[in-house]
Amino acid sequence: MDMMEPAPAKVNLHLHVTGRRSDGYHELDSLAVFAGASDQLLYRPAAELILEIQGPEAAALFTERDNLVLRAGRLLADAAGVPGRGALVLKKALPVASGIGGGSADAAAALRLLDRAWGLGWMASAEGRARMMALAARLGADVPVCLAGRPALMQGIGETLLPAPDLPPGGMVLANPRQPLATPAVFRAREPGFSAPAELPTGWHDMPSMAATLATLHNDLEPAAVALCPAVANVLVALRALPGCLLARMSGSGATCFALFADGQEAARAALQLPAAWWRWGGGFTAGGGSHYSPLASRAGA
Repeated sequence: MDMMEPAPAKVNLHLHVTGRRSDGYHELDSLAVFAGASDQLLYRPAAELILEIQGPEAAALFTERDNLVLRAGRLLADAAGVPGRGALVLKKALPVASGIGGGSADAAAALRLLDRAWGLGWMASAEGRARMMALAARLGADVPVCLAGRPALMQGIGETLLPAPDLPPGGMVLANPRQPLATPAVFRAREPGFSAPAELPTGWHDMPSMAATLATLHNDLEPAAVALCPAVANVLVALRALPGCLLARMSGSGATCFALFADGQEAARAALQLPAAWWRWGGGFTAGGGSHYSPLASRAGA
């Protein structure tokens, strides 16, 4: 039976670099939400685990020797002690190396999809989710939050997930100048020094109040990304000029930037005003806060 799993874009509303571990990994503090923009992962039964990549952003992945989707599938099969089988089709709509967790979202979607396809049922129990989170952490810093698939506060190197504040419904525009940015390069170019974790309220009643709080925060990687890719600054200028924009900032390590709006329809209209040569999207984002997040899966390494 054919199955499908979405892989929505992850957006960092703020990103503070709070320290650096002895192994060289940076520790972060970030409020992550999910946009309606999404890749799609399809499954159908097959004798071995194979992957086909389609879609408007597929060409950027054709030279990859080992896609994260296949790595996630092999990792889950080994952990569960089952044969890794299935024909997967990744419909790639999110830009690659763009700061919105595209590859991580794909890997997380593979874990959720194959959990169902192989009849494991890990995502249906607290113990199983904890095991799945541990696997996600091995695949990359953004994979645990993408596996959870709901707003969360990311801390540590991404493996610690805490309940997000209650978020109001709202809209978001995403824009990318079609220039990839490698995360390691952005971290290397970052100015030295660290930021304190953000102090956030328990929630917001509307988007203007949320944007006002977020305006007091920042993305510590944004200056380095702009230095490496000046087009990021152009995207931010364009977003801030859109009617109804409440806040514009870079997501993750870039080059994708976001703008917040009062509602999804307003954001969808605003996105159409951006240059057609850019990757652009407008719509709603996933609301809901800590009451929907399972604390049993709050530490991926648990």
